[in-house]
Amino acid sequence: MNKKVYIETYGCQMNVADSEVVVSILAEAGYVQSDDIKSASLILINTCSIRDNAEQRIWGRLKDIGHLKKRNKELRIGIIGCMAERLKEKLLETEKLVDIVVGPDAYRELPMLVAEAEAGHKAVNVLLSREETYADISPVRMDKNGVSSFVSIMRGCNNMCSYCVVPYVRGAERSRNPESIIREANELFNNGYREVTLLGQNVDSFNWKTESETIGFHQLLEKVALISPLLRVRFSTSHPKDISDELLYTIARHDNICRHIHLPAQSGSSRILKLMNREYTREYYMERITAIKKIIPECSLSTDMITGFCTETDEDHKESLSLMEWAGFDFSYMFKYSERPGTKAARKLEDDVPEQIKSARLSEMIALQNKLSIKAKKSDIGKTFEVLVEGVSKKSSEQMSGRTSQNKVAVFPFTGCRKGDYVKVYIERCTSATLIGKSI
Repeated sequence: MNKKVYIETYGCQMNVADSEVVVSILAEAGYVQSDDIKSASLILINTCSIRDNAEQRIWGRLKDIGHLKKRNKELRIGIIGCMAERLKEKLLETEKLVDIVVGPDAYRELPMLVAEAEAGHKAVNVLLSREETYADISPVRMDKNGVSSFVSIMRGCNNMCSYCVVPYVRGAERSRNPESIIREANELFNNGYREVTLLGQNVDSFNWKTESETIGFHQLLEKVALISPLLRVRFSTSHPKDISDELLYTIARHDNICRHIHLPAQSGSSRILKLMNREYTREYYMERITAIKKIIPECSLSTDMITGFCTETDEDHKESLSLMEWAGFDFSYMFKYSERPGTKAARKLEDDVPEQIKSARLSEMIALQNKLSIKAKKSDIGKTFEVLVEGVSKKSSEQMSGRTSQNKVAVFPFTGCRKGDYVKVYIERCTSATLIGKSI
């Protein structure tokens, strides 16, 4: 039988990790992952609902692949993940091409649901769970470089930010058994991987309790770091209200915990932060950034920013810009506010900032971040960094490419090193996106 599955993943790193779990579950049912969409008997699209634009891409993609179903009557198409959870049965009613709709907590049911679809029935399971973490499933790694991989440490979110759909589509927060996390990271290291990223909607609130002990995130992070000094450890994402000094001191103690923290601010205005239900003020966020710079001086910083949130004034916008400049972020993910149905902001607040003003403010924010990014890169000229080699540079086969602990891309001439090696690189110059140097 032609049991080949082709899977496309949209959205966050958590979706990438989920796709690897899905492939593992389907492999147990006899499916083989294929990189050729035309050869597949099952196409799955792992979706994102964080912004309307993300969902529009999925609708467009369904139109693109519609001709495949006309040519192959046995082909089944499934929508999985956050968009499946948000729209549920509406997906089947709206899009006749879709046979299967599965939410993030129902992936174990996929083989049964696929069989149901193959029998000619529409198949849906969008039940959320308070227990499911997929801790016992060994993901099938879909990355191509064999150097870096993701390990999911928790699922769901209890932070009810007024603009965010995540708690509604991923359910309540629950932490995964630390032993299973350590085992998975160990397996990756033994299979040649040299970097793992611990994933959660809010990693700082990781909490595992037994009768004898309680393990928080800083303790879990240390356990993973102790697997080997050759294993780099990253994590994403932290929440400003929860990131602790204990975590910062843990990072400072271990050279192989990467010197990069992604700390979403979303806004620089305390008034807007309150409307967003972020549970911290501008001043508190700045205090956390100050602590990071004091305890881990070599740490790079990145953030998320939303512009044009409900009632945002020019003054609120200027406060966001001034916060970005003060923090000196190395990188930012910046977006116009996109109202999501069902969220508190959609129910209680008016999306009243005109689209052209949102766009103008976003352009101003991006221009500022470009200046900050090039300033941060220039400050690295003349320094030496340990770079984890990820492979040959995209622009030249004579150059190697990798990342510093600070999560900055560095390229340097090939000198016999291989993927997964650590190389000391002296930085001679830079572009806005890349450090350029030589190995020493």
